[in-house]
Amino acid sequence: MGSADGAPPLILIVDDDPHIAEIIDFAFKAAGFEVITRADGESALTAIRDQNPDLVVLDINLPGRDGLSVCQAARRFSQAPILFLSARDEEVDRVMGLTIGGDDYVTKPFSPRELTARVQAILRRRGPGAKAASPEAPGAPEAEARALTKGLLRLDLESFTAFWDGRAIDLTATEFQLLKTLMLRPAKVFTRDELLTRVYQDTVVSDRTIDSHILHIRKKFSLHGGRDIIQTQHGIGYKLGRC
Repeated sequence: MGSADGAPPLILIVDDDPHIAEIIDFAFKAAGFEVITRADGESALTAIRDQNPDLVVLDINLPGRDGLSVCQAARRFSQAPILFLSARDEEVDRVMGLTIGGDDYVTKPFSPRELTARVQAILRRRGPGAKAASPEAPGAPEAEARALTKGLLRLDLESFTAFWDGRAIDLTATEFQLLKTLMLRPAKVFTRDELLTRVYQDTVVSDRTIDSHILHIRKKFSLHGGRDIIQTQHGIGYKLGRC
């Protein structure tokens, strides 16, 4: 189930603490989301496969199969955005989660209002209402630019699908937004702060987050020959490669 048909976004909450799950459930329903909850990794994977949620809020510290393992397994068949919850405010957990395909993270204890805002921000980045411009016509509405193309790289802005030499590449919502940002100004070298501002408009995250996403994008495209998809400008930041 998704929101493309006008239905409210379906959010999957995965947390083994019933009190926390109840608090999130209440906040999300108040924000107009449809919600389903699971308390362990295996049932979460089943729900992701069968229910096709628009976004997953995933606790890292789950009994049995932990959240990082769930994310790795889910990325084999789903590109639903994943926001991690963790009681541990450790950078290694956050970077690992983002490297394996997560889109954002929130550490416990958290404000339900902040969590809801993070989810809304991710859905806006992913959703059809986002605005962008084409490389050929800066400032043009995204509705007029249905695809961005450079060399062998193509982004379909309606289906949120990336293609390399005609082959579809599975990207998370954040990875897609990051690559789109680079494609909109292919000659520009973006600093990490500039990319953070464009990709994480409503949240504050470490600049290491961008490095993790860039690494993940490169790995996905390198499997199909796109090794130079993003170039590193040492001491400055990143730009789109020659494609």
